[in-house]
Amino acid sequence: MTGYQEIVTDPSFAEQIVTFTAPMVGNYGIEPARSEAARPHARAVVMREARGPVWTDWLLEHGLVALSGVDTRTLTVHLRSRGAMRAIAVAGEGSVDEALRIVAEQPPMAGRPLAAEVSTPEPYVFADRGRARIAVVDYGCKRSILNRLATAGAAVTVFPHSAQVRDLHAFDGILLSNGPGDPVLALATGHETYKLPFGHRGANHPVLDKRSDRVLVTSQNHGFAVSASPAKEVTHVSLYDGTVEGLDFPWLRARSVQFHPEAGPGPHDAWPLLDEWVAEVAYAQAA
Repeated sequence: MTGYQEIVTDPSFAEQIVTFTAPMVGNYGIEPARSEAARPHARAVVMREARGPVWTDWLLEHGLVALSGVDTRTLTVHLRSRGAMRAIAVAGEGSVDEALRIVAEQPPMAGRPLAAEVSTPEPYVFADRGRARIAVVDYGCKRSILNRLATAGAAVTVFPHSAQVRDLHAFDGILLSNGPGDPVLALATGHETYKLPFGHRGANHPVLDKRSDRVLVTSQNHGFAVSASPAKEVTHVSLYDGTVEGLDFPWLRARSVQFHPEAGPGPHDAWPLLDEWVAEVAYAQAA
């Protein structure tokens, strides 16, 4: 019901068509502060019923192809049984044969280097004062992550995806952002990743925190998963399919989560993760 603006502006949706399952989309209009990036990144949106005029005018203004009047529940069932697939949304003239030809020419998502297309081209300061200096490497970073870090008391500087170690070593902590790609820390530490049939999308995904035996209700948006593992570094596990949702490597001073602790939009169960990390970094720096 909510979060449609955040979804289409999330860089993780680069080069993707989003199908909304809520029966009506656009009910409460648009608020600039809710955008996760300066522009939309989804290529098109498919809806059962688009509510306007603010939402539909905004889609038109930003050049997004938007289809309304589609039976999105049936489409969702199809995607769940067949998996996410290459697709095309057409506005205006065009034959079915031409559309299918274009679809067939599109490369699959797996392995595509999309981070370069959504990352900031130059470093910039998001928050200039704080108890800990945090560098964010932008692989497609959501604005709400930066807001949560600043709210937790961090001074935040954002770097392009191509940042070098020499650019980052002076900071107290480094955050590798979300984006349209494979889980970075998992790959770097030898864990197996694979493309999910239709991804973990939306809110209300239950995740077990193995350290506290507590279940977090989380917001998620990823098409690639980390395979289930008994490894000691696994801290969080999806209660849907058993995939790894969190890793902690104390000997590397590195950790990660697969879900979105900033929850923009979504439930706030995981908000403390970023707050606690900033506090931990600040404490270590003071020591």
